Amino acid sequence: MKRWTAALCALFAAAALTGCSAEEAQKPAAAAQPAAQQTETAQEAAPVHEAAEARVIRVADSAGNMVLFTLNGTPAADSLYRQLPLTVPVDDFSTNEKIFYPEALDLRDTPHPKMEIGTLAYYAPWGNVVMFFDRYNANSDLYELGHASAGLDQISQLTGTITIEAVKE
Repeated sequence: MKRWTAALCALFAAAALTGCSAEEAQKPAAAAQPAAQQTETAQEAAPVHEAAEARVIRVADSAGNMVLFTLNGTPAADSLYRQLPLTVPVDDFSTNEKIFYPEALDLRDTPHPKMEIGTLAYYAPWGNVVMFFDRYNANSDLYELGHASAGLDQISQLTGTITIEAVKE
């Protein structure tokens, strides 16, 4: 009976090891941390960026709704700013946000948002920019780009095609 149990354990161990790819075996130790711990560590390590001079963008639709966002100084915000001007469709998502799709943004050193109404963020899995006009839950796939500095109440009214452009002073 002991031989049978030992053989069965060896078989299970071999099957478990076969399921791991070489790539998974080479992942850094941080990958073994729980996701919540990784997120906290990444947030603590990521510096909070402020632009040397504030960069403001205007988001407007053809109905006259307009919102100004002040961008932070992160690589992701820089990526968005370099794409301006943009003319893209705006979509409703859930009951608290409007979204649009720019080209992919550089997420290096970009912090997660602090869950404030008026946050402009990038949702990495879908590659869309999110404009929050109501409360929302924390999500480790969101990256902060900036905050509404004027027209917060107009985010929910944006419709159709929007134009996003830099505000030159």
